[in-house]
Amino acid sequence: MTNYSADRTPWGLVILLAALTAFAPMSIDMYLPSLPAIGVGLGASAAQTQATVAAFFGGMAVGQFFYGPASDRFGRRGPILVGCAIYVAASVLCALATSGQMLIAARFVQALGGCAGGVVARAIVRDRFNHTETARVLSLLTLIMGLAPILAPLLGGVLLHLGGWRLNFWVLTGFGVACSLATLLWLQETRTDEAAAQAASETPLQAYAALLRMPRLIGYGLAGALGAATLFTYISASPELLIGTYGIAPEHFGWVFGINSLGVIAASQVNRTLLRRFTPDQVLTWSGLASLAAGLALTAAAVSGLGERWSVLPLLFLLLASYGLMQGNIMAGALNVDPRRAGSISALTGGLAFGIGALASSLTGLLADGTPRPMAIVMTLAMAGAVACLRWLAPPQPAQS
Repeated sequence: MTNYSADRTPWGLVILLAALTAFAPMSIDMYLPSLPAIGVGLGASAAQTQATVAAFFGGMAVGQFFYGPASDRFGRRGPILVGCAIYVAASVLCALATSGQMLIAARFVQALGGCAGGVVARAIVRDRFNHTETARVLSLLTLIMGLAPILAPLLGGVLLHLGGWRLNFWVLTGFGVACSLATLLWLQETRTDEAAAQAASETPLQAYAALLRMPRLIGYGLAGALGAATLFTYISASPELLIGTYGIAPEHFGWVFGINSLGVIAASQVNRTLLRRFTPDQVLTWSGLASLAAGLALTAAAVSGLGERWSVLPLLFLLLASYGLMQGNIMAGALNVDPRRAGSISALTGGLAFGIGALASSLTGLLADGTPRPMAIVMTLAMAGAVACLRWLAPPQPAQS
């Protein structure tokens, strides 16, 4: 296992893993500005175009449960390459879609392929680093992959102007091909002998059953999923909130979206600094309380209407930043529960995140009333649940390797 230090960060590995993890934000955020054009081009209803987002979330939730155990059993490189191949093929189908139903199905398959990169990348980090170092490297990944939510909507708007909504999916096809080649040429196998032996001694169902009997892992997993639900709720609600409610021009949507993404990135780097003095669990204790305070303030502002955008948007920024401070530490804690099953843990926690995130964003859509209230309430309840899970199921403990 590698000892991490700031002066010899494995930048090549970090950049490659960040690219693999960026499949989700690239595939979701880049085409958000194109949703109205997709509806017009395919003759699809607003519900169908929104379903293309939900279908992707669903595919991400389901697919991870297969790639995690596969990476424990067969190694890390193979599942990534299989996932990239599926992603590329599905992206082509998205670009060639002739109906809303075809695009929904293609988006689901696209997610089934794209989720391989993220789930296996997290396992690779735990293969290489210990608990605290894993949290720091995951925060570094957030710095690099966090550029995707900033740049993707802007790029999506440019591509929409240059070649229509289909060009977005051709660019995603190229991104998938590039990640495939980089993995094939430069990613070395990292699966440990212990992980291989453990995977050979049990079926994937047995591995998941064993993990579900670990209360600490359940605490981290639910906390991570509920934290992710705040992000997914914001992503799904932000176009209507920013453009419809607050009247921000569509061409400026990407800039506001990007500012909030910068908050997540900045907080993740503050986390790297804090981890030089504190353990991941200690950082989680204080950042969890800060996130809950931001959520309560956001809900109060949204419900009262006091200050409108000038109170809601800054508090939304603070709440999303707290997510950036927490998430790397939560995932590092989960992976540290049983490093021999790192792939399965990554899959279980990632699947929970996308599943609960999709439910939260759907609930927000059902409750939508043209105000920020539903979004704020759902985000705050999700963050309160995350803090409770950490407090009662995964309380702070001494640092472990």
